[in-house]
Amino acid sequence: MGERSTLPAWEVYALRLGSVDRPAQDNFLMPCARTGAMRLDFTMWLARRGDRAVVIDTGFSEPAGTRRGRRLDLRPAEAVRRAGTEPAKVDHVVLTHLHYDHAGNIGDFPGARVAVQADELAFTTGKPMTHPALNHFYEPEDVADVVRRVHAGDVRVVEGDVELAPGLELHLIGGHTRGLQVVRVHTGRGWVVLASDALHYYANFQERNPFPAILDLGRLLDGYERLGELASGPDHIVPGHDPEVFDRYADPRAGLPEGVVALHEAPATASAH
Repeated sequence: MGERSTLPAWEVYALRLGSVDRPAQDNFLMPCARTGAMRLDFTMWLARRGDRAVVIDTGFSEPAGTRRGRRLDLRPAEAVRRAGTEPAKVDHVVLTHLHYDHAGNIGDFPGARVAVQADELAFTTGKPMTHPALNHFYEPEDVADVVRRVHAGDVRVVEGDVELAPGLELHLIGGHTRGLQVVRVHTGRGWVVLASDALHYYANFQERNPFPAILDLGRLLDGYERLGELASGPDHIVPGHDPEVFDRYADPRAGLPEGVVALHEAPATASAH
C-alpha cells in the first residue's frame, strides 16, 4: 500500500492492562545468558483521529485470567477512558489474533465492529483445535463470541492486507498464529507498526531470537523483515508485551495517566540496547 501525501495523521496509544513476571529464558526460543525474572505486559492499543476511535486487542476475560493465574489491573473499557475516549465511541475493535490474552472483553465496546483475519477464524474453528498443544492458547468462549458476531454481521473478516481507514492498515503476518495481523498507523512522525505478537519484546527482534510460542518459525522470522518494511524506522516498531515500551515513551510533559503512553510522539527515552 503506497504512501499518499494526503493521508491523515492518527494519534495512537499503548495501554497497559496488567503484567506478570516470567523466567527470562522462557521469553526466548534459543538459549541465552539471561537469568532471573522478566516482566511481560498485557497491552492493548487505541488509535484515534477526530471522532473515530479504533481499539486494537482487548486483553483477557476475568474467568480466563483466573484459570491461568493472570490478573488484569484494568478492564479495557477503563483503560480507553483513561486515554480520553468513551468505550461507546469506539467503532472498530481489531483483533490481531484470537489468543486468550488478546480477544477477551469485546463486549466492553458495544458499538464496535470486529475485524479479524479469515485465516485466524479458520484456524481456531478447525482441526488444529483438536490438539491441546495448540488449543490451550485460546479460550473457547472468546472464539465463540467472535463466531456469533460473524453470524450477526458484526465482524469484518479480512483476507491479507487491507486498509481499514485512510492511514490505518491491517497486514497479515502469521507465524505466531496462522492469522496474526499487525496494525500500521500513519501518524505525525510517520508509519508506526503495532506488532502485537509478531514481536513480543524489542530484544526478540534485535537478537533475532523469538518468543517461543510459534506456529511457523519461518513465517515468524520473515515477519521481522516485514515489520521493518512497514515501519518508517526501527523506533516506529512497537512490540506487543515489552514493558520497555512504557519506559521509552514515558513523557511527564504529556500529562497522561500511569500505564498510557503516546506512540505518535517520538520516544522520550533512547533504547537501552
